[in-house]
Amino acid sequence: MSPWLIALLLGVIEGITEFIPVSSTGHLLISEHWIPRQSDLFNIVIQCGAVVAVIPLFKERFRKIIFNWREPATRDFIVKSFVAFALTCAGGYVLDKGHFKLPESVRPVAIALIIGGVLFVVVEAFLKNKPASDSITWTVAIAVGLAQLVAAVFPGTSRSGATILIALVLGLSRPFATEFSFIVGIPTMLAAGALKIFKALHHADPTAAPENWSMLAMTTIIAAIVSFIAVKWLLRFIQTHSFAGFGWYRIIFGVVILLAFGNEVSKTPPITLPASAVHQAAR
Repeated sequence: MSPWLIALLLGVIEGITEFIPVSSTGHLLISEHWIPRQSDLFNIVIQCGAVVAVIPLFKERFRKIIFNWREPATRDFIVKSFVAFALTCAGGYVLDKGHFKLPESVRPVAIALIIGGVLFVVVEAFLKNKPASDSITWTVAIAVGLAQLVAAVFPGTSRSGATILIALVLGLSRPFATEFSFIVGIPTMLAAGALKIFKALHHADPTAAPENWSMLAMTTIIAAIVSFIAVKWLLRFIQTHSFAGFGWYRIIFGVVILLAFGNEVSKTPPITLPASAVHQAAR
């Protein structure tokens, strides 16, 4: 397969699925059955490109954060966003020190997709015609931070899906739940990406094939453009629609990949996180 065709396909997949709550991990994992698997560095860089691209869509929020940070409402938003981000970082540090890793298999990803889809459908049905709040409470901020950890532990959950879902359950309106999820997700994913890039560059496998930097650059640009378009569409879509459609998509997609690829053997055995590792990492 041509490197430029690979760049186009991976860029489109990453751009569409990074923020929309359908799991970029699940889609990229399944794409590896037809598209050659890329390096971890490659996947991290294109993810960061997709993340940076959506920042202009929240220019009013960032303008307030930069120029109006003294206003009580803006300070409140900044502090709660930082707490959600810090909570995720602290939990991620513990998990990283404990060397926790789930099996690289489509089965857990498919199951996570289905469970998340069912929850979206059920929650949207429960919340139908019920009043929603535009106020981000401390409960929402903490829950969003924890939801990001759940998404990190269980591939296929979708970071945006988990955070938006918990915010909806706690009474936040769809537009505000989506905005808060994305704003908190930007530093979270960039920080995780920067750390992984640092590790990849400093612990590179000397026997691995050299990175195709031109293809990487092209894929990152495509992912950024597609991500910008996808998120801009989503922000308009949720003004008049629920997330139930994404829930049904997750259910159908999860069932399909479970039936088609669910019998594949895991590439890596599951690793449990002993209590001693948690205690040691928390010191």
